[in-house]
Amino acid sequence: MNLHPKARGTALNTPNRFEEIYVDFEDENVQHEYDVDEVKNVETKFFRDSTKTILAKNNSPDLGFTYSINPYRGCEHGCIYCYARPTHEYLGFSAGLDFETRIMVKPDAPQLLEEALMKKSWDPQCIMLSGNVDCYQPVERKLEITRGLLKVFFKFRNPLGIITKNALVQRDIDILKELAELNLVTVTLSVTTLNRELSRKLEPRTSVPKKRLQTVEKMRKNNIPCGINLAPIIPGLNDEEIPAILKAASEAGALWAGRVMLRLPHSVKQLFLDWLKKNYPEKESKILNRIHEVRNGELTSHEWGKRFSGEGEIANAIHKFFKINCEKYGLNKTDIDIRTDLFRRPETKTQIELF
Repeated sequence: MNLHPKARGTALNTPNRFEEIYVDFEDENVQHEYDVDEVKNVETKFFRDSTKTILAKNNSPDLGFTYSINPYRGCEHGCIYCYARPTHEYLGFSAGLDFETRIMVKPDAPQLLEEALMKKSWDPQCIMLSGNVDCYQPVERKLEITRGLLKVFFKFRNPLGIITKNALVQRDIDILKELAELNLVTVTLSVTTLNRELSRKLEPRTSVPKKRLQTVEKMRKNNIPCGINLAPIIPGLNDEEIPAILKAASEAGALWAGRVMLRLPHSVKQLFLDWLKKNYPEKESKILNRIHEVRNGELTSHEWGKRFSGEGEIANAIHKFFKINCEKYGLNKTDIDIRTDLFRRPETKTQIELF
């Protein structure tokens, strides 16, 4: 399955940091080097991920959920800053262009979720779509794996949260409305900038900023709890947009706003530095200095409690600036009551009942 060529987030394929990896498909299907001039014409290839489990568990105190589902591995959105890029290296791919063009899909995800929720050991709780890459990336329009998952959530009355950069989530408003009527769902649109040119460079295959805000508005008109996540905040590049983004989100009806400071784990560091040099050479020094200042002299942090927020005077100033504007525009004032007491397992008829 191939999609039409468009812009890519990067032309680089950084070295894989693992030395010995087994990949269960033909090497000829995996390309690791591309000519920069031909990168826009590199086809996206999709591979079946035959995983046997679908719930991913995390133990991070920074996250407000324990379980998440990733219908896809790799993401064609091509966001240059994506912290999930290095996870592609576990598959024998590169975190660079491979991450955008070699996508693993999980067509059995809805069935696997149903099997997981049927287990008596399952304790009803909110599950996040997705914890890693976007569950509404372009190929979802055709495969409808995420839509299939929503049907399972509704069937079992298990709550979920959705975070996405893609207006494609509007397609599933029919199911989301039913979930929202039972207080079983929240939807968050990730917004990085209102600047179309910056968005095109940062996240080339995502929905444009205006479309994301329109999606927030449409969710709220259908009584679906919806907010935004201002992520990532890149000091010296988009932090000055904080008031404008929060104002636009509020006007669209957003109930809440979150934030995440830029993270550059592993090879994402090299990819981002290359992107910055090519796209904003005049701002490169300023941006790098600011990043160092919010990361204690480094370019990233893996430390819980600091990796999402940063540290130091500039990070604290950004936090206060964000909080003041949230208060100004009436965000984060509403408590969302997500229910777990409605969970049910469909009755299965025994062989005796059938006769």
